Amino acid sequence: MSFILITTDNLARRGRYQTPHGTVETPVFMNVATQAAIKGGLSSSDLAAAGCQVALCNTYHLHLRPGEDTVQKLGGLHRFMSWDGPMLTDSGGFQVFSLARLRKITEEGVSFSSHIDGRRFFLSPENAVDIQTKLGADIIMALDECVENPAPYEYVKQSADRTARWLKRQAAAPNLWGICQGGTYDDLRVAHMKRIAELDLPGYAVGGLAVGEETEVMYHILDILEEHMPREKPRYLMGVGTPENIIEAVARGVDFFDCVMPARNARHGHLYTWRGRLNLLNERYKEDGGPVDETCGCPLCQNHSRAYLRHLFKAGEILALRLGVLHNLYFYNGLMARIRSEIENGTFQAFRRQCIGVLDRRASV
Repeated sequence: MSFILITTDNLARRGRYQTPHGTVETPVFMNVATQAAIKGGLSSSDLAAAGCQVALCNTYHLHLRPGEDTVQKLGGLHRFMSWDGPMLTDSGGFQVFSLARLRKITEEGVSFSSHIDGRRFFLSPENAVDIQTKLGADIIMALDECVENPAPYEYVKQSADRTARWLKRQAAAPNLWGICQGGTYDDLRVAHMKRIAELDLPGYAVGGLAVGEETEVMYHILDILEEHMPREKPRYLMGVGTPENIIEAVARGVDFFDCVMPARNARHGHLYTWRGRLNLLNERYKEDGGPVDETCGCPLCQNHSRAYLRHLFKAGEILALRLGVLHNLYFYNGLMARIRSEIENGTFQAFRRQCIGVLDRRASV
């Protein structure tokens, strides 16, 4: 596992991360295959066709069903889901955060009730690593506590300190990335980043953002952390976000991203284009014979019209979900390829100015 920083454009970084299952060109968006599949009826071959470099699967969900022992017996996640590229597994910390009424956090770890059948489980820093190792991930994420923003200073401090102690208990695991917490408090964030950077891990993530705070607050946290994040290690902003969020975070030195947004929005008829976001459920597209995006090479844009996709959504056809999700993943992966090219050419800042205020807005046509 190694990271090479190829070039920069101000703080924007163009890099390359080597894993046992292949090379990751960064900045990169990781497509979220929570339960070893992309919601919307996509297969691993669809991911490859869409330009996906890294598949992200979730420890919590796969631990509950089918279980890491089952996956390991079947050859690990790569063979299980027929994906031969790099893979990252989230520790399950965010899912535990979302189950606030069903969990209890102690120094030892987290006990929680399954959202499926109510069975009680216990997740410690050590078995979170063990589960991910059995799943066969190339990149393993440390167990952390994600705190809702805003939260009381004293609780955030206690939580960040506990997350740091948990990380030390996991630090010997190979391919383990640490996660910076600290809510929206500058001093807690910087102190936590400095503390975990001392462990000299293969990579570092920023967690606990995009969970209630304003976008500008998230950007501010990235601004104050950038100088304290190891320059020679990859940087991962967890759970973010929109196309413009990604561009702004790249401008602040981030290399890795993931988010359920492109697939989730697509399943509700919201598709991304270089002119902005389209709501295909809108009546205006009922007789629109043009493609969603004339510059896109995805199966939807190459073969079908906006009117056809709208019809599929209105008729409740599963094909609508599949085509819509495929399009958004093509767009996101294409966006990342464009970002990498702009950084290489030294034109990223101009590209950033062209995109901000355009990509996240509702398109006029």
